Amino acid sequence: MDPKTVVKKFLTFRECGPLYLPKGKGFQHSPDDDVVSLPSWLSEEDVEYFASKLEKAGISGGVNYYRVTHLNWELSAPWSGAKVTVPTKFIIGDQDLVYYMPGMKDYIHNGGFHKDVPLLEEVVVMEGVAHFINQEKPNEINKHLIEFFRKF
Repeated sequence: MDPKTVVKKFLTFRECGPLYLPKGKGFQHSPDDDVVSLPSWLSEEDVEYFASKLEKAGISGGVNYYRVTHLNWELSAPWSGAKVTVPTKFIIGDQDLVYYMPGMKDYIHNGGFHKDVPLLEEVVVMEGVAHFINQEKPNEINKHLIEFFRKF
């Protein structure tokens, strides 16, 4: 796929549930299907910018992060069991792929998250929003941030 199509498909991905990439089917659409409708929060100018960076740097760096997941676990092992001990507000979209990873909703809403983040003040699940919440709903995100920081 050309970089613009990759960027469009990646930023507009909205399938709630675990991510599966069936062999030969690619990411969300076939490589020949390059027609992607842009949502109001994503302009062609944005796509051009991101695609130019992708074209220059390639996608290997991002993909390699996931290829070495085992190494990431090894490198972060000294912090295993560490708690996040600062006041925290967590915001996620109800259409975010991460929210639908197996066990994630239970972890977030039924005590596991609060156990690991004891100063968790609030969990916000924004409706109609996927992974790029700061781009999709910037005004709402800013309101949440300002509300949170005013406490300090």
